Amino acid sequence: MLIKYIKSDLYRYTGKVSFKLFVKNYLFNRGFNFSFWLRIASSKTFLAKLAYPIYYYKRKQYGIDIHTTTKIGYGLYIGHGGPLVINPTTELGHNVNLSQFTTIGANGGRRAAKIGNNVYIGPHVCIVESITIGDNSTIGAGSVVTKDIPENATAVGNYAKVIHMNNAGQSVNRRWTDLD
Repeated sequence: MLIKYIKSDLYRYTGKVSFKLFVKNYLFNRGFNFSFWLRIASSKTFLAKLAYPIYYYKRKQYGIDIHTTTKIGYGLYIGHGGPLVINPTTELGHNVNLSQFTTIGANGGRRAAKIGNNVYIGPHVCIVESITIGDNSTIGAGSVVTKDIPENATAVGNYAKVIHMNNAGQSVNRRWTDLD
């Protein structure tokens, strides 16, 4: 299961899975490097305790704050290597793109957002409270999302409003499809 999560993340960056691509992306891609250590530190294996100090160091080094208890589906893509702040109660679906300077949070001890599958979240987006973002949605750059976004929608603005319901999710490429 752990290997499949790592392969799915690598596939999102490269469109292929090979040892050579793994090494190249591990060494030169901050987003993949972080997600590799996040996946291991989040696993229920004996490796988790060994990986946690490295994950914690990478978290500080890259400015990516995603807790190990965050529920994350296959194919996580972190664009431009952060910085990001994701509340631990957030649920991320499969094939989610997180762009730089994104914040997903909650106020007053509430649960954070539930993000669907094949969702693109643009740069400088702030998602607040226990909302749902539907599958195949796109959240435009600089948006502040405080209300639910339906499936297949493109939402932009402060406060985010749905501007159309067609061709959303186009920015999510190289989707991992082996979701068993």
